[in-house]
Amino acid sequence: MARVGHKYIFVLGGVMSGVGKGVASSSMGLLLQQRGYKVNLVKIDPYLNVDAGTMNPTEHGEVFVLKSGLETDQDMGNYERFLNRDLGPEDYMTSGMVYKAVIERERALGYGGKFVEAIPHVRDEIMERLERAADSNGSNISVIEIGGTVGDFQNALFIEAARVMKLKNPDDVAFVLVSYLPVPGTIGEMKTKPTQNAVRDLNSYGVQADFILARSNVAMDEKRKEKLAIWCNVPAERIISAPDVDSIYDVPINFERDNLGDLLLDKLRLSKDTPADWGDWKTFVEKTKIERPTVRIGIIGKYFDTGDFVLSDAYLSIIEALKFSGAELGIKPIIEWLNAKDYVEGSERGVSVEDLKQYDAILVPGGFGETGIEGKIAAIKFARENKIPYFGICYGMQLMVVEYARNVLGLTDAHTMEINPNTANPVVAVMDAQKKHIAEGNYGGTMRLGTYVENIKPGTIAHEAYGADSIEERHRHRYEINPAYVQQITDAGMVFSGTSPDGVLMEVAELPRETHPFFLGTQAHPELQARPLAPHPLFTEFLKAAFARKGV
Repeated sequence: MARVGHKYIFVLGGVMSGVGKGVASSSMGLLLQQRGYKVNLVKIDPYLNVDAGTMNPTEHGEVFVLKSGLETDQDMGNYERFLNRDLGPEDYMTSGMVYKAVIERERALGYGGKFVEAIPHVRDEIMERLERAADSNGSNISVIEIGGTVGDFQNALFIEAARVMKLKNPDDVAFVLVSYLPVPGTIGEMKTKPTQNAVRDLNSYGVQADFILARSNVAMDEKRKEKLAIWCNVPAERIISAPDVDSIYDVPINFERDNLGDLLLDKLRLSKDTPADWGDWKTFVEKTKIERPTVRIGIIGKYFDTGDFVLSDAYLSIIEALKFSGAELGIKPIIEWLNAKDYVEGSERGVSVEDLKQYDAILVPGGFGETGIEGKIAAIKFARENKIPYFGICYGMQLMVVEYARNVLGLTDAHTMEINPNTANPVVAVMDAQKKHIAEGNYGGTMRLGTYVENIKPGTIAHEAYGADSIEERHRHRYEINPAYVQQITDAGMVFSGTSPDGVLMEVAELPRETHPFFLGTQAHPELQARPLAPHPLFTEFLKAAFARKGV
C-alpha cells in the first residue's frame, strides 16, 4: 500500500511511443530535487523480460547497467544523469520481475493456498515494489514512469496499481500525461483530438490526468491549451507546452520557466519555501550552446541495420559522455558513424581504412558477436600505426589486444574465444566462472555485471586521467584478457594500467605516450558513469588527444 505522506507522481504516455516520457520524468525529478526534496525515479517496463540484458540494442536501444549490476532500460541512464547520482535495483521494474516474484511466492506457499490472480496479487506486488523503492532511497517523492502508451493492455495492471494508490491517499498521488499533438503538414494546424482520445482512454481506467505535457514540434498556443482544458478536464495552467528542443538538457529549465515545479508541489501539498538553484545546470547548458572548435570522432560500430534513430539509442551513453567532456573542455565533438563491415577485407562498399586519416580520433564501443570484427581490427591497426587517438570500450579493448597480439607479437591467429573457441592463441578468453553459464545456456544476468574496483598504475595515461590509485567502474561482459598472455603482451610494450585488486583481471590497457598519443582501452563501460556536471575523465582525456591531433 502507498505510504501516507510519501508522494508519488505517475508519468504516462499518450498517442504514440517515444513521446519523451523518460526525459520528462528526469526533468521533473530534477525540478523537485532542486527544490530541496529527495527524489527517486522509477522506470516500469511492461515487457515480460525479467531485465533488459537479453534484448538486442537494435530492438530496444542501449542496455544501461546500474551500480548493482542490474541491466535496465536506457531511461535509467537519463535518470542518473539528470539527478547526478546512482539509482538502485529497486528503481527498476518489469512485468517479468513482477510475475516471477508472484509465481515464486505461490510455489513456496507464500499466499497460504489462496487462488492467485492478477488482481489483487500481481497488482499488490507492484504497489509493494514501489513502496520498497521509496524506502530504499529514503525519498520524499517518487517519480514513476510507466512504459508504453495509454491503451496498451501490457501496462494496464501498472495503471490499476497507481489508481488504487491514489484512491487510498488522493493528496499523495499525481498523474502526468505526456502526449503528442501533431501538426499535419497538409493542414498546418496543431490537432488536439489525439490527446483528447488519450485522456479518454486514461479515464476508462478510472484515472484522471492532473497534468498534461503537450509534446509537439512547435510550442502550443493558448487556443489549443484552452481547448484541451475544456475537453480533458485539466486546468489550463496545468497544461504545459513541451516543444522539441535542441538539447534534452534544456527541458528542465523550460519546465521551470513554465512554473511546473510549483504546480507539482501545490498539487502534492508540499512546501515551496526552498528556492531552486540552477546555476551549475545553466552553466553546463550554456557551454553546450556556445561556438566551439570541433573535433571529428569516428565511432566504428555494428548496430546499423535498422536505421540511424535506433543506432543512436544503441550507443546513447557514449554520445552523452562525449558531449559532457566536450562541454568541459570547450570542444564540440562531431560524431560520425562508421560501419565496421566497410573495413573488412574484400568489402564491396568502396571504403578503405586510409579514409580514417580524416578523423581526429577513433572509438570502438562495446558489442557482441562477430559481425564486422575483422573490420574493427583493421581500423584499430590503422589507428595504432598512424598515431590516431584511439579509445576502446569493453569489446573495443579486447579487440585492441587481439590486434596487438597479431601484428606486434606475431601471433597471427590470435583471437577472442567468443568468436573462435578453438583458436591456438586465445588472448581473450572466457573465465572459469562463466564456463558453466555458457554450457547451460544461462545468459540472463550472468555476465560480470555492475561496479568493480580497479587499481590504477602510476605514471600511466589512465592514472593521469583518473588522478587516483584506485577507482570504481561498471562492467558488462563475459570474456576477459587471458592471464596466460599478459606477460608476453607486456614485454612487447603494451601496459596494463588498470587491474583487479588481486591482479588477475586486466581492466585498462594502453600504449605509453612516447609510443602513441592516446591508444587506450578499458574493459569497463565508463560512459555509464558520465554525468553533465561530472564528465568522465577517460572521455575528457580522449577528447584532449583528439584536439591535439587536430592542431597538428
